[in-house]
Amino acid sequence: MSPTETRAIVTLSLLAAFVDGDKHDRERAEIKRIAEGLSQADGVHLPSLYQDVLMKRVSLADVGAALTSAESRQLGYEMAVCVCDADGAQSEAERHFLADVRTSLGLDAPAAAQFAEQAEAIATTPLATGTAVAVPVAAGAATATAAAPAVDNAELDQAILNAAILNGALELLPETLSTMAIIPLQMKLVYRIGKAHGYELDSGHVKDFIATVGVGLTSQYLEQAGRKLLGGLLGKVGGGLLRGLGNQAVSSGMSFATTYALGHVAKRYYAGGRTLSTQMLKEAYASVTKEGQGLQTRYLPAIQEKARTLNPSQILSMVRGA
Repeated sequence: MSPTETRAIVTLSLLAAFVDGDKHDRERAEIKRIAEGLSQADGVHLPSLYQDVLMKRVSLADVGAALTSAESRQLGYEMAVCVCDADGAQSEAERHFLADVRTSLGLDAPAAAQFAEQAEAIATTPLATGTAVAVPVAAGAATATAAAPAVDNAELDQAILNAAILNGALELLPETLSTMAIIPLQMKLVYRIGKAHGYELDSGHVKDFIATVGVGLTSQYLEQAGRKLLGGLLGKVGGGLLRGLGNQAVSSGMSFATTYALGHVAKRYYAGGRTLSTQMLKEAYASVTKEGQGLQTRYLPAIQEKARTLNPSQILSMVRGA
């Protein structure tokens, strides 16, 4: 794509991120940090785009005029859908926005609806899997069972590593839904760790935990997808994209590190009876993320091999069965 089309897709993604007007200040700060961190990629000055969106200096009409190919329009719509779904089911404002996007971009309605349904199914997949039945709890609450089960730390460590490798592999795939699946898989990992320590968690609690350590759901998707888009990977097709170490530079490899860190900090948190303060959680997450970044190079061959075996058409079933 041309730099003009890339800028338009990023602009559309930022419009989607702020459409409901309900983003927490820390999420806004994260999005701003990401824009500054990717500031000059592919001739796109993200801080300027970020300010244009906040100041309402751009519109859907501007985006539509810049996206001249069918492929760029479809990719722009897919990223907007995934941004709206990143933190769960869409709000009313987000649904209206996406309807306007479909109209403005002149997309095929059935195909657009099918993609939106797939994305929402991934975003709203229940945390509990298999035959396990989650105990109903109030939003944002965590309930400890009367007798916490014995914890197999080695098994949990392996589950965390496996999840980190899988998410690192998803980060290498060019499909938008592959990138979107990373967040639900991270949430399921935290849920599994809490359950192993005797806590029944709902999605509200898991989201609160992730936000507390400093990870924004919308901003994380924007960072992951933004790096792939600006690196020229997102939207492309072909297994050759996964060959060789050079393509790893397309992405920061942060999905491996963030998943690894979320898992180990969650393990520490629930094993300790949820006594860590917010500041302690943030410090622990920052420290373990650095550790994960160091390990990422070691596990890169496993990540690349996993990416080669993944079937993008099975993303939803993979998330459901995690």
